Amino acid sequence: MSALWLTRIVPNAASREARRDLADAVGLHRRLMSVFPDQAGPDPRAALGVLHRIEDAPAGPYILLQSGHQPDLSRLPEHYGHAATRQVGPLLAALRSGAHINFRCTASPVRKPGATTRALYNLPAVVPLHGAHAEEWWLRQADTAGLKVLTLHAQPLDSATGIRGQRGSGDQQRVRHARTRFDGTAVVIDPDLVRTKITEGIGRGKAYGCGLLTIAPCRSSSAT
Repeated sequence: MSALWLTRIVPNAASREARRDLADAVGLHRRLMSVFPDQAGPDPRAALGVLHRIEDAPAGPYILLQSGHQPDLSRLPEHYGHAATRQVGPLLAALRSGAHINFRCTASPVRKPGATTRALYNLPAVVPLHGAHAEEWWLRQADTAGLKVLTLHAQPLDSATGIRGQRGSGDQQRVRHARTRFDGTAVVIDPDLVRTKITEGIGRGKAYGCGLLTIAPCRSSSAT
């Protein structure tokens, strides 16, 4: 399979730029894309396989960044934080049917009602899902990702928000993606599907911290 890198960025709490990025999903997306080559086509995030999420830890939040191209961490601002990169391709290449894994994914579970339903109930085009409906959504996603879920814990998180477009211009658009973190254990049914979903991400909001699926063998107590 193609190379895949996983980078852990621990922001410096004293860095104003790092604090701002953690609070702004659009700003963080721009920051992370800045460590990759320019001119990557009309959809550089997808072309470079860039996915990320923010993780909470006792020492403070950190950023988990996955990419199909090795990031140039020297492009981060001075004193932005500490970062380290490792390849995860060998872990994914070793996946086998029947393997038991831990998984984690912060995703944006939604449904898209049809035009008739939207008109009848005055619904938006995209409806965020919560609680049991979000869990049902994840079980469907896991099934299409080649996983049979054994245990599941779903935790609602604050929405990913920001302003997209040039500030002060008329093309600004507010970004908002409801988020739920899904943790649990599963059995690998189709390793190729699992690898594909890990590489491509799951659901909406991939540029803004949603959709990154990470796994680890079940002997590990966390999915990293």
